[in-house]
Amino acid sequence: MKFNISTKVLLPCLQAVNGVIERRHTLPILSNLLMTVSKTEVKLVGTDMEVELVVTFPFECKDEAEFTLPARKMLDICRALPEAAVLDVSVEKDQAILKSNKSRFTLAVHPAKEFPVTDISTFQATLSIVQGELKSLLEDTMFAMAQQDVRYYLNGLLLEVNANLLRAVATDGHRLALKEIEQNTGIPEQKQIIIPRKGVIEIARLLNSSDELAEIMIGSNHIRLSINGLQFTSKLIDGKFPDYERVIPKATNTPLYASREAFRQSLTRASILSNEKYKGVRILLKRDSLKALAHNPDQEEAEEELEVKYSGEEMEIGFNVTYLLDAINAIKTDQIIMTATSPDNSCLLMPENQENCKYVVMPMRL
Repeated sequence: MKFNISTKVLLPCLQAVNGVIERRHTLPILSNLLMTVSKTEVKLVGTDMEVELVVTFPFECKDEAEFTLPARKMLDICRALPEAAVLDVSVEKDQAILKSNKSRFTLAVHPAKEFPVTDISTFQATLSIVQGELKSLLEDTMFAMAQQDVRYYLNGLLLEVNANLLRAVATDGHRLALKEIEQNTGIPEQKQIIIPRKGVIEIARLLNSSDELAEIMIGSNHIRLSINGLQFTSKLIDGKFPDYERVIPKATNTPLYASREAFRQSLTRASILSNEKYKGVRILLKRDSLKALAHNPDQEEAEEELEVKYSGEEMEIGFNVTYLLDAINAIKTDQIIMTATSPDNSCLLMPENQENCKYVVMPMRL
């Protein structure tokens, strides 16, 4: 078959599909993308067997064909050609010949029947949500996901769907992030699913901050996101997420109030001289005062003092400063509320006047 296509149209689609394709793969076919050309549209599919992305765009063609092409090479060719170049594509048996002006490329083509495609017959629940709200929900919690933990259910994010609420929770066992938004889901019974780490990262990447709607479909083993001609599917983690509500500290009568930006800057400066391996800082709490102390094996020390609003007991707590900073960076309000009951208990960080975000950081011994 033969057809002409502009790289201006093809390039963003190739970039999206390549995002899910692993450079290192066990099956050679997984380095390819599946291209389906019909009389009205072109469909590109990329997968790594855990996640799959389908991009569809309108296209007029006299012929119809389905074949696979090396995904990374196609992307690199389109990137290297002049802007808005036109590709003349000719596909015959096991070869695809691409021409543009005086450039000519011959790529290996594999049969479409060898390409693994996710086939889901039914979904148990469907809901629509504003893209910007879903993106914020994921980005404000996903940093707390575990990475390659033997407790496989922590290597992902819990999405909890209620009739009027959507909640995201992530934890690696040392810290926890929770955020919820009011959402009329139309799903009467509570559903809990664990989306794997790669699936969460890809969904957050594909979403934008607009008011456009995204459709989420939940199956027994998969979640699917549909937006603007994109259809992203991810397997779910089969496991039971920990009882996260049990580890969230209760609010006290003497919380600490601090300027988010001043707190962030103080911790950032103190972290410069913290131990590179453990990233520990000591937080000293006194009436209306917070001190952040750090030192390292070279006997170097940093001390930061911050004016805060605090009337609780004096105490000294050790923390991984990176975990504190991740939580503070996720909070958007000018003021931050911090609850600490003892040096041995977890600390709770929240935005001022917002109950829908909670960040828990466990103490560490220094």
